[in-house]
Amino acid sequence: MSITNEKKQELIKEFATKDGDTGSAEVQIAILSTRISNLTEHFKEHHKDHHGRLGLMKLVGKRRRLLDYLKKKDESRYQNIIKKLGLRK
Repeated sequence: MSITNEKKQELIKEFATKDGDTGSAEVQIAILSTRISNLTEHFKEHHKDHHGRLGLMKLVGKRRRLLDYLKKKDESRYQNIIKKLGLRK
Protein backbone atom coordinates (compact mmCIF):
# COMPACT_ATOMS: atom_id res chain seq x y z
CA MET A 1 0.00 0.00 0.00
CA SER A 2 2.80 2.42 0.71
CA ILE A 3 5.40 3.34 -1.86
CA THR A 4 8.97 2.11 -1.91
CA ASN A 5 11.88 4.38 -1.10
CA GLU A 6 13.16 4.05 -4.68
CA LYS A 7 9.81 5.16 -6.12
CA LYS A 8 9.71 8.08 -3.70
CA GLN A 9 13.21 9.18 -4.76
CA GLU A 10 12.15 9.00 -8.44
CA LEU A 11 9.15 11.22 -7.71
CA ILE A 12 11.32 13.69 -5.81
CA LYS A 13 13.76 13.92 -8.74
CA GLU A 14 10.95 14.36 -11.26
CA PHE A 15 8.90 16.98 -9.41
CA ALA A 16 11.58 18.88 -7.44
CA THR A 17 11.71 22.60 -8.14
CA LYS A 18 15.42 22.83 -7.30
CA ASP A 19 18.28 20.62 -6.07
CA GLY A 20 17.68 19.12 -2.65
CA ASP A 21 13.97 19.88 -2.77
CA THR A 22 12.00 17.22 -0.91
CA GLY A 23 9.14 19.18 0.61
CA SER A 24 7.71 21.51 -2.02
CA ALA A 25 4.01 21.31 -2.73
CA GLU A 26 4.63 19.64 -6.10
CA VAL A 27 6.70 16.83 -4.55
CA GLN A 28 4.18 16.29 -1.77
CA ILE A 29 1.27 16.19 -4.23
CA ALA A 30 3.08 13.68 -6.45
CA ILE A 31 3.86 11.37 -3.52
CA LEU A 32 0.30 11.62 -2.21
CA SER A 33 -1.11 10.90 -5.68
CA THR A 34 0.99 7.74 -5.94
CA ARG A 35 -0.13 6.58 -2.50
CA ILE A 36 -3.77 7.33 -3.38
CA SER A 37 -3.57 5.30 -6.59
CA ASN A 38 -1.97 2.39 -4.71
CA LEU A 39 -4.71 2.45 -2.09
CA THR A 40 -7.39 2.64 -4.76
CA GLU A 41 -6.03 -0.56 -6.30
CA HIS A 42 -5.95 -2.15 -2.84
CA PHE A 43 -9.66 -1.42 -2.32
CA LYS A 44 -10.62 -3.13 -5.56
CA GLU A 45 -9.62 -6.40 -3.91
CA HIS A 46 -10.27 -5.60 -0.23
CA HIS A 47 -13.58 -3.73 -0.34
CA LYS A 48 -14.34 -4.28 3.38
CA ASP A 49 -11.19 -2.50 4.61
CA HIS A 50 -13.00 0.46 6.19
CA HIS A 51 -10.07 1.59 8.35
CA GLY A 52 -7.89 1.85 5.27
CA ARG A 53 -10.63 3.77 3.48
CA LEU A 54 -10.54 6.39 6.23
CA GLY A 55 -6.81 6.77 5.66
CA LEU A 56 -7.45 7.16 1.93
CA MET A 57 -9.97 9.93 2.57
CA LYS A 58 -7.42 11.74 4.75
CA LEU A 59 -4.80 11.50 1.98
CA VAL A 60 -7.26 12.83 -0.60
CA GLY A 61 -8.12 15.76 1.68
CA LYS A 62 -4.46 16.56 2.27
CA ARG A 63 -3.76 16.51 -1.48
CA ARG A 64 -6.79 18.75 -2.09
CA ARG A 65 -5.54 21.29 0.49
CA LEU A 66 -2.07 21.30 -1.09
CA LEU A 67 -3.58 21.80 -4.55
CA ASP A 68 -5.72 24.68 -3.26
CA TYR A 69 -2.64 26.27 -1.66
CA LEU A 70 -0.66 25.92 -4.87
CA LYS A 71 -3.50 27.38 -6.94
CA LYS A 72 -3.72 30.38 -4.62
CA LYS A 73 0.05 30.89 -4.54
CA ASP A 74 1.00 30.29 -8.20
CA GLU A 75 -1.56 29.37 -10.87
CA SER A 76 1.04 28.25 -13.43
CA ARG A 77 2.65 25.76 -11.04
CA TYR A 78 -0.83 24.46 -10.22
CA GLN A 79 -1.71 23.96 -13.90
CA ASN A 80 1.64 22.27 -14.52
CA ILE A 81 1.24 19.72 -11.70
CA ILE A 82 -2.37 18.99 -12.72
CA LYS A 83 -1.24 18.32 -16.28
CA LYS A 84 1.77 16.17 -15.26
CA LEU A 85 -0.25 13.98 -12.90
CA GLY A 86 -3.39 13.87 -15.01
CA LEU A 87 -5.61 15.13 -12.20
CA ARG A 88 -8.96 16.83 -12.67
CA LYS A 89 -9.38 20.49 -11.87
